[in-house]
Amino acid sequence: MTALLPVASPRQVVRAARELIAADSRAMATLLTLSSLAALAGLGGPWLLGRIIDTVAAGGGVPDVDRLAVAVLICAVVQTLLSRYALAAAYRFGERTAARIRQTFLRRVLGLPASVVERVPAGDLAARGSTDVDGVATALRDFLPPIFIGVVQMVFLIVAVVILDPLLGGVGVIGFSGIWFVTRWYLRRARDAYLTEGAATSRLADELAATTDGARTVEAFALHARRIAAGNAALAETRRTRLLTLRLRSVFFPLAETSYAIPAVLVLIIGGLLHIDGQVSVGTVAAAVLYLRQLVSPLDTILIFLDQLQAGGASFARVEGIATVPAPPPYSDRTPDDERIEVCGVRYAYEEGRDVLHDVDLTVRPGERLAVVGLSGAGKSTLGRLIAGVERPSAGSVTVGGTPIADLPPDELRRHVVLVTQEHHVFRETLRDNLMVTAPDDQLRAALRTVGADWADDLDRDLGEHPLDGAQAQQLALARVVLADPHTVILDEATALLDPTAARTAERALAAVLHSRTVIAIAHRLQTAHDADRVAVMDGGRIIELGTHDELVAADGPYAALWRSWHGGESMPATA
Repeated sequence: MTALLPVASPRQVVRAARELIAADSRAMATLLTLSSLAALAGLGGPWLLGRIIDTVAAGGGVPDVDRLAVAVLICAVVQTLLSRYALAAAYRFGERTAARIRQTFLRRVLGLPASVVERVPAGDLAARGSTDVDGVATALRDFLPPIFIGVVQMVFLIVAVVILDPLLGGVGVIGFSGIWFVTRWYLRRARDAYLTEGAATSRLADELAATTDGARTVEAFALHARRIAAGNAALAETRRTRLLTLRLRSVFFPLAETSYAIPAVLVLIIGGLLHIDGQVSVGTVAAAVLYLRQLVSPLDTILIFLDQLQAGGASFARVEGIATVPAPPPYSDRTPDDERIEVCGVRYAYEEGRDVLHDVDLTVRPGERLAVVGLSGAGKSTLGRLIAGVERPSAGSVTVGGTPIADLPPDELRRHVVLVTQEHHVFRETLRDNLMVTAPDDQLRAALRTVGADWADDLDRDLGEHPLDGAQAQQLALARVVLADPHTVILDEATALLDPTAARTAERALAAVLHSRTVIAIAHRLQTAHDADRVAVMDGGRIIELGTHDELVAADGPYAALWRSWHGGESMPATA
């Protein structure tokens, strides 16, 4: 199974959360102040109600009770207003922080090495950028503010009930200990359960993406049953993981709800006994019970949203996991001395201990046309990716003008080497934006004319609303190459997926682009090798023959056998 992107550890998540809070510390200070003032205002009601009870019990008059009742009302109004402003401040903080997370995620993804992005399942990256980022944003906007305000209220209420009567306060706090044990049991299991659910969601997204992208292949080879089975298996795994988190919630919430009544019952029993002994008044017992009952509301909010916060925390760990991908070495500030490409003693492995290239040596002279041929799995495409700077060799070096190709900054790299494959991404933007170069319109149109893109007369054409066909997408990709103006172009079966008519159109465009440039062609047709200046034959990750077409045919080695097989009317074995 293809490896998913890493997940951040709890310590890394906490550190990232601290950085987000520090980035908007003024808003956090405002939130803390308003929440504290609201909690203080809320403490007045139960204490004043206790005073009312004691006043009535002592035979106080109606005016005294009325004054205390008005004070209760004022406390309630002040608490409501302060809570409203605290919640508004919290929502603003949440939205700004969610925006920072989205921006950071996009910046990190764009900064990932191309080799990492290509090896990670598309569904995993898509799920993190959509479901997980949205989950974090929802937690910050909808769940974190009530939890934060609830925690502040709980702290003040516990302090208040302990100050009111230490014994009753202690009894009440002990009564809530059952919730602590239940919550601890839940938290020890919830994070892993939600991370497993997130991974299952990524696999499901990847299966759906693979089936959608390969719809033509599924249709051509009647793979419907196989793809449906794979999709159903991914759905079953997703369902199993979601049922697991549901079971945790079905245990957690009933036990927590049952625990709410215990503190008030204990305080009423102990308070009643103390009142009989004359140690506390009825008003004090009533105020303590009211404080404890007030604790239920913020505690209930915290426990309800705690489950959502666990899901949001797991999503945050997956989003922050992007930051744990090892960064590539710093780019070199050296400028290549010339256009000569040297491959010296190169070894490469996609997985540790399983080399796919073994001690490859190759020199590509400026201006020459080199064809790389061989059977499927010989390592041709891997060598092309190394020369294009997409991958870094495990050992040895790949240089242009004496500078390691993979160490060149992206803009500098594109001026030297460009890889052209059969896959060309077209953004849902205008044609001008899709050319990805800031240049005058005349220059953009000239590049499109060079590759024969007669259809490209309107640079403001929206390619999302008016999509391109395969040949047009190929011409767009080649126009990008013209604008980049590299001295070396690597062709990796650039027209392999096009129909014959479109392939002929693309090959004419290729001829215009390749004029006066160094060309490294990973050939799937030996006619390309026949027309090249030199041919490199690969087998088992090694270059086993190197020379001109005529020299290799005369040598009667592996290339000659391939040539006879192909020239005799048989198609060449598939390449990769």
